[in-house]
Amino acid sequence: MWRYAIMVMALLASPAQADNEVHIVHCLQGCPTGTPNSNDLIIRQIYTLSSNDATKLADWVAYLITRETIGTSESLNRNWKKDPDLDDDETLEPDPDDYKGANRQIKTDRGHMAPLASFAGTVFWRDTNYLSNITPQRSDLNQGAWLDLENAERELTWRRGEVWVLVGTLYEKDEDPLPSADEPHKVPSGYWKVVSLKNGRMVGFIFDQELDRDANHCDQVQPVQEIERRSGLDLFPNVSSTWGSQELGSDLGC
Repeated sequence: MWRYAIMVMALLASPAQADNEVHIVHCLQGCPTGTPNSNDLIIRQIYTLSSNDATKLADWVAYLITRETIGTSESLNRNWKKDPDLDDDETLEPDPDDYKGANRQIKTDRGHMAPLASFAGTVFWRDTNYLSNITPQRSDLNQGAWLDLENAERELTWRRGEVWVLVGTLYEKDEDPLPSADEPHKVPSGYWKVVSLKNGRMVGFIFDQELDRDANHCDQVQPVQEIERRSGLDLFPNVSSTWGSQELGSDLGC
């Protein structure tokens, strides 16, 4: 089932495009393809995601950061909520809390896919706390290289004005489940991310779930083709053969 949430930032493409394809501004060259047909596509003002009914998590999240969306998140609450656009059996829930005990027992945080701080400058920042935008992420990763890359994304946005990001999950080995979750789910073994500019410059990263806290995000750089191979997704379905050929890593401190 494809479900469309608030569509303020989604516009119909030109009539020349087949089947009135929906153009989503969070996806720079078309949203990723290759997800199961049962996934739910949820479009909000600050991100778009594809939620997987089997894992109870997003296969991918796309977001666009601008200077105006960035804000200070320290004083904002993490009031975790069930995604109102997903049925109870399609997502993890905060009541009862499926993440209860996860930090203590398996050293796992509630990790944002679309980061709170990147949208703290908007009135929609609370949408980042829906559990559809959250994954069970090891504390060392969430508070280490993952956070460092998010900070680098925002620094790049201040310099460039607009930065597009795709982020998603990998399931390449079994991980311990959340100890209190009362529905079947799957914890990712890793994550991928692609950071892009409008001119096609981009860089990809793959993060193992067990990455050390002091690991450098730059050491996780991987070709976008490798991310597509391991995720099974076509990340940029509308690109030309030359788009994306320029490297962006140096702009992110790498």
